[in-house]
Amino acid sequence: MVSEKLLKELNEQLNFEYESANVYLAMAAYCASIDLDGFENFFLVQAEEERFHASKFYNYINEVDGRVRISSYAEPQNEYKSLLDAFETALKHEKVVTDRIYKLMDIAQDEREYATISFLRWFIDEQVEEMSMFSKLIQKIKMIGDEYKGLMMLDNELAQRTFTPPADANE
Repeated sequence: MVSEKLLKELNEQLNFEYESANVYLAMAAYCASIDLDGFENFFLVQAEEERFHASKFYNYINEVDGRVRISSYAEPQNEYKSLLDAFETALKHEKVVTDRIYKLMDIAQDEREYATISFLRWFIDEQVEEMSMFSKLIQKIKMIGDEYKGLMMLDNELAQRTFTPPADANE
């Protein structure tokens, strides 16, 4: 049985994943407002991923006979100085997510809660991918600078992004 302390933290992370989805929806709306449909799509897919992450926490809490608690969250930032600012903000947000997952792992390890440790490993691997993806996109945006053609090529590339839950989604 998961301790009350760990259960509280798992619930907080579930809610933070929903908050993250909202953060990315706001970024998508910003991209739509500057007519970058591919970047809008990128952030819409990112929001969908975050909701998927929340559902994994929801299911796990239920599997360990915990009680899911849904809470509210703060209004996300809606305005950005530039596309680069939006992506740098997203990377900072992912760093917060990573720190939160690490904190959860620390608690699970301290409590020798092996099932939760196993569950959280997926999220640790996911965060490595998320941080790398945002870092690479930031570098591309910086390289492109104000060059319109490069921006349109990247916008077209990101328009192709889709979300497919991983094959091990229920594990």
